[in-house]
Amino acid sequence: MRKTYHILGFLLLIVGFCSINWSSAYAADVQKTGVTKDHLPVFYEDLKAKLTYPMSWNSGKYKNFAEWKKIGRAQVMSALPKEKAVDFAPQILETEDRGSYTAEKIAFNLTAESRVIGLMLVPKGQGPFPAALLLHDHGAKFDIGKEKMIRPWNNEAQETSAANWAAKYFSGRFVGDELAKRGYVVLAVDALGWSDRGIIAYPDQQALASNMMNLGSSLGGLMAYEDMRAADFLVSSAIVNKEKVAAIGFSMGAYRAWQVAALSDKIKAGIAVCWMGTNKGLMVPGNNQLKGQSAFTMLLPGVVNFLDYPDIASLAAPKPMLFYEGDHDKLFPLDAVQEAYRDMKQVWHSQKADKKLTTQIWPGLGHVFVEEEQEAAFSWLDEQFK
Repeated sequence: MRKTYHILGFLLLIVGFCSINWSSAYAADVQKTGVTKDHLPVFYEDLKAKLTYPMSWNSGKYKNFAEWKKIGRAQVMSALPKEKAVDFAPQILETEDRGSYTAEKIAFNLTAESRVIGLMLVPKGQGPFPAALLLHDHGAKFDIGKEKMIRPWNNEAQETSAANWAAKYFSGRFVGDELAKRGYVVLAVDALGWSDRGIIAYPDQQALASNMMNLGSSLGGLMAYEDMRAADFLVSSAIVNKEKVAAIGFSMGAYRAWQVAALSDKIKAGIAVCWMGTNKGLMVPGNNQLKGQSAFTMLLPGVVNFLDYPDIASLAAPKPMLFYEGDHDKLFPLDAVQEAYRDMKQVWHSQKADKKLTTQIWPGLGHVFVEEEQEAAFSWLDEQFK
């Protein structure tokens, strides 16, 4: 009996020893830190590796370009609100004579839920004219939106704020007014949260975005849909040449410009300044996109599992598209930008449309759209619409 107890005790000692060693080994593998200082999950590289963008034209899975565009667009559109188009019912509220063109403040139904104020510039003379849909930037500045692109009037606070913004990013010029001087009809509308449709503050973006999701929509999806509607409104005007309509934007507005060019057949060309890169190239420690707040305006739920940013932009092919970036832009790592440019060039090349895609990295420039760039971009656009 005593011998049996000794054997049992010895076996329990062995089991305990093995358990202690097994527990120690298990504890050593436990994830002690789940989130990096950049608010990334510590396993973010594993998640990035899972992103293979199976719907990319460059994946080689598709042979018919028109069919690929149809499939790709449908995937992006699935993340946008399902809205029923309503009559625009436009109404001119104010006008200002600016010499060779007229500035109009106009109210119209952007969606069934939102009647908004837009700024429109109309050249004097015999139309129809070429036109530009201008998409404003983010800039963490919400008191002005459309006024960043078109000079406001009859509002001293907005006039001062807009002039300062133009001085900081646009060589003191208003992009819309410069285009109107060249004979373009120009339209700019606020995104939700900016100017007449705000005003929110930087920390409010997360709450607005989550509330939109809880209401069955998304901030980024709504922005994309509204930009398409703005394009529809622009071409609804009898003074607009429907075959010569461009989308033009800076920073977040550049993202919006290539996005609406990809999704809307009403847009015939696009100029995107300071917003392009691969998702993986932007999701790196230290990058601005990791801060989260402003990223909500560019998040289309689920789409990243199928298409990368340059893939979505390539849905615009073979339209004429111009992309600018500065080599000193801290928001967009050059390797991410160049990789995206390479991806897009493959798509346009596949359609024998190499000359219709222009990508340029400007030496010595940061996150700006200065006069030299503007003049080059406007001349490029004139050439497309000649």
